Amino acid sequence: MPSTSYLTAVLVIVFTITLALRALPFAVLRTLRGSAMARQLSVRMPVGILAILAVSALHGTITQDPDALLYALVSVAVTIGVHLALGRRTILSVGLGTTVYVILLNAL
Repeated sequence: MPSTSYLTAVLVIVFTITLALRALPFAVLRTLRGSAMARQLSVRMPVGILAILAVSALHGTITQDPDALLYALVSVAVTIGVHLALGRRTILSVGLGTTVYVILLNAL
């Protein structure tokens, strides 16, 4: 087993690298805050990320159980509807859409 000083050094290095990688985007964003590219990305990126997440999450379920396609479509419609109706609150819309999907999948 490695010594305590070795493990401490590894943890300090890992912590430093992780902190630097998480802080770097915010440092770069500060210089790009007024740019048109940053404004466009702030509008389009969340939608793209959610679309990729939804496709990858639903793909496995739908290929294993084709009957779940209707439930997935209903839950996606609920997610979109809540997102647009309640002021684009992503956590709320994704949470409610996921809840509807789980309820439909387990109750019916």
